Amino acid sequence: MKRAIYPGTFDPFTNGHIDILERASNLFDEIIIAVAVNSQKKPMFSAEERAEMIKECVAEYPTVKVDTLHSGLLIDYARQKQAVAIIRGLRQVADFEYEFQIALMNRHLCPEITTVFLMPNEKYTYLTSSIIREVGALGGDISDFVPKPVLKRLKARIGV
Repeated sequence: MKRAIYPGTFDPFTNGHIDILERASNLFDEIIIAVAVNSQKKPMFSAEERAEMIKECVAEYPTVKVDTLHSGLLIDYARQKQAVAIIRGLRQVADFEYEFQIALMNRHLCPEITTVFLMPNEKYTYLTSSIIREVGALGGDISDFVPKPVLKRLKARIGV
């Protein structure tokens, strides 16, 4: 079985994330979405809330599981889950430099796990969770950019 880890803070999970997930699902037998806790970010939703939302969003994908990654190295988590790959989405060239550095470090730490970069549909290349939060908080319509369970939670949290 070829298992991949799709890590991220996913605050919130967007249609761009779904697009990457669908592309990855064509390549791997199982995907674990690892909801990460990043001490450098101040998320709107707790890791548990984000995982719960994502579970609702991916319920129709039988080969996708959702987990939380509270601490430690992603590569150690991937090794523990017996993954063969880590999935990373690249929207723009600016994403590549940072992601490339992380991928090379992960390769150094665990050469048997490959980082796979996937590009989303061009309609999602400018979409970030930060933009979604900001536009939503300022009253903009974000319904085209997030799955329904996420929109419902955003409405409850910030009155979108």
